[in-house]
Amino acid sequence: MQFTVSALLAAAFAAQASLASPISSRTPYVVKETHHVPRGWTKVERSNPNGRIQLQIGLKQSNMQGLIKQLHEVSDPDHQRYGNHLSADEVDQLVKPTKETSHLVGEWLSDNGVTDVDYNSAKDWITVSIPVEFAERLLDTEYHNYQHKDGSIVARTTRWSLPRHLHSHIDTIQPTTSFFRSAPQAATYMSLGAVEPEGYKKPNNTEIAKVCNVTSVSPECFATLYKTKGYKTRAANKNSVAFNNFLAEVPIRPDLKLFLTKYRPEALPSVNFTSHSIDNGPEQDGPLTPEQLADSTSKEANLDVQAISGISWKTPIVSFSTGGSPPFNPDVGTPDNSNEPYLAWVNWLLSQKSIPPIISTSYSDDEQTVPRSYAERVCNQFAVVGARGSTLFFSSGDHGVGGDDTCFSNDGKNTTKFVPGFPPSCPYVTVVGATMNFEPEESAYRAPGLYNGVKKGLYSSGAGFSNYFKRPSYQDKVVPPYVKALGDQYAGLYAKEGRAYPDLAAQGLYFAYFWNGTEGTISGTSASTPLTAGIFALINDALIASGRPALGFLNPWLYKKGYKGLTDITKGSSYGCNSKGLPVTEGWDPITGFGTPNFPKLVELAGAKL
Repeated sequence: MQFTVSALLAAAFAAQASLASPISSRTPYVVKETHHVPRGWTKVERSNPNGRIQLQIGLKQSNMQGLIKQLHEVSDPDHQRYGNHLSADEVDQLVKPTKETSHLVGEWLSDNGVTDVDYNSAKDWITVSIPVEFAERLLDTEYHNYQHKDGSIVARTTRWSLPRHLHSHIDTIQPTTSFFRSAPQAATYMSLGAVEPEGYKKPNNTEIAKVCNVTSVSPECFATLYKTKGYKTRAANKNSVAFNNFLAEVPIRPDLKLFLTKYRPEALPSVNFTSHSIDNGPEQDGPLTPEQLADSTSKEANLDVQAISGISWKTPIVSFSTGGSPPFNPDVGTPDNSNEPYLAWVNWLLSQKSIPPIISTSYSDDEQTVPRSYAERVCNQFAVVGARGSTLFFSSGDHGVGGDDTCFSNDGKNTTKFVPGFPPSCPYVTVVGATMNFEPEESAYRAPGLYNGVKKGLYSSGAGFSNYFKRPSYQDKVVPPYVKALGDQYAGLYAKEGRAYPDLAAQGLYFAYFWNGTEGTISGTSASTPLTAGIFALINDALIASGRPALGFLNPWLYKKGYKGLTDITKGSSYGCNSKGLPVTEGWDPITGFGTPNFPKLVELAGAKL
């Protein structure tokens, strides 16, 4: 969407240009939030005062506790309301702000000339587009350009204020203090000819050995390994599976055609995907431009659509491409298009009357780069999606408990800490780790080194305990025993009472795929996540064909009974932070969760028939 400032706002801004900040308010301004600049970011200069910034204002929700209560009821397989997911209107009524909140925030904006505003469907988020200098006055702050070590630049501040009377009515405003970059989790792209993992043993199972090549893992291998082979979809006209694209990523149809021609030729007549552009997200069928080729654009998007279509090709596929996300390189006269991508996407999604039952996302960043207030509000939006009956899969990350030489807290003291990721740390999403090898599978790991003559960094399936979100009740039976068994090992490096992840896992090393007309392999939890989404789309297919609702928010079911349909992984570790990291164990662990899918068992446990 495009937002413009009204003539009234422009006039107000001009009239106030010489006034001291803050501007019009019925009560004095008081600091609302501060946040340290994370490691890897450097302050460059003051932001262009004439550039524009799109502020997202999160109003206090009226009955979020009521929504969470209903979410757990409709997601608990033992509750009488299980599967009775809420409608769009029902969730909007639960979370919409009180009349007092809406009035006071609207008054503050209107009194300062901000009248051209946009509301989401529940009216708990307001979006306004204003000049940077005006935003500085409105929030009693200063914006500077900060450059990341990768070269990307964003306009941010380290503190901002609100009139005292609005502190209890506004939870967060962004972009202000957030520094996350929504990095895709694809760990490594390689040409064909990847090397076998150290200690690899060929499968003993003849059927698996016949179709599974560890250096280029194909859809037939996945179907055999996870036992979806032979399943025939029966509810494709009532089902769908979606995936998210950020950072200018867009799936390329000619590459999908090449992939299916080689690996699933029977799917060619029916496989396609529907695209949705959100906040001016890119739409493109291909081929890639020279600039996109130089930036390696669409490797992640191609992986997502190919991994899904390879396992659940008759189920309709939906692609969401969200624009307005960092990195952003500002210059004079260029709008500061630095939206926070998850919020722009999820608010658009919740404005739709019908949403896909499965959505896969392969992007995340360090939790500590996201202010707690913003992380909590975005996590709440994910809970709303779950209440609507959709399963949100997120990748666990590709650097174990944190990248080597980067494991420090963002509290101004640089304390050594494991580094959890967000959104994986949100308790209302289902997080997928990565495995490798076949008999047995183990957690994915590849040491830093030269591979096919190319230097590659650490790749280790992501693991973590949130510093922001407490352990959800559905984890109470499995996480404390794991923590107790660790004892004092890594004491102080992680939050023992935090939400732990991942919840389950799937293959994530050397996926066969096509990019720019050429076949190669790619690894990461970015691969395991869409693969898992495709498998669970088939479970939903069986449910819908049996006259039952889709799974929706998965975790209460998964931790109560669904785990019995997962194959436990007992080998590996979450390398990172210059350590061997948290160990894989029997039962649930924060590297592979409960394990990898056994499709027939999962279908049976869900209450459907094959």
